[in-house]
Amino acid sequence: MERAPYTTQLQAGLGLVNETRALLELWSPSMSASQLHDIALKSGRFPEITARRLRNIVSECFAPRYLTADGEPALHLKKLSAELPASELVQLMLIFTSRANPILGDFIRDVYWARYAGGYQEVSSDDARAFVERGIDDGKTSKRWSESTIRRVSAYLTGCCADYGLLERGLRSSRRILPFRISATTSAYLAYELHFRGIGDNAILNHDDWKLFGLERDDVLEEMKRLSLKGLIIIQSAGDVVRVGWKQHDMEELCDVLAKG
Repeated sequence: MERAPYTTQLQAGLGLVNETRALLELWSPSMSASQLHDIALKSGRFPEITARRLRNIVSECFAPRYLTADGEPALHLKKLSAELPASELVQLMLIFTSRANPILGDFIRDVYWARYAGGYQEVSSDDARAFVERGIDDGKTSKRWSESTIRRVSAYLTGCCADYGLLERGLRSSRRILPFRISATTSAYLAYELHFRGIGDNAILNHDDWKLFGLERDDVLEEMKRLSLKGLIIIQSAGDVVRVGWKQHDMEELCDVLAKG
């Protein structure tokens, strides 16, 4: 499948953690993005955001991230948001934001974790800029970007990483790398979500989404074994072959289990 090109869509909003939680509370199944915007506007929950800005947040951030697949991501996160600690909910937001914005996912996989593995303490604006310029040179954008666009998108990448807890916050040219480890809840959600998308057990272990958390195949296998110990799955592995017994019958059932802790 051909990958979507890099875009500047993060300019509409970075992590938007608090805004997303508020929108999830207002959203209900089958509600369109325009309906959600109207309800959000009338709710009084966003007094410091203009109507135009709110429309951009809903249509260019919330909808591409959480209203795909008939709104299943929003449905799941709405159920989990009231029960999960913020640190775990943010990890799920990271997955969907990276899927909607391939440039962010690639930046985390190719730059953030490379810096982490190399023993570096920080990720700088120059690191982000070099990544963006390399992507343009490799034809990953639909057209060449201007100097100002390159500068802005570079800042969006590090800012979004800060919103999701990978880098420290603050307006700095270099941000400190923070400890970031996938939670068991995120592991369970991602494994089951990939399974119900029709991905085979062995292919799940190699999926790119795990690399958002710095995990390679062997690391994912260890995560799956942790889930087995928690009674969420049954796993059998022999050499390169892995078989998983999926104990929950659908994502709604899994979310019920995860919400109960």
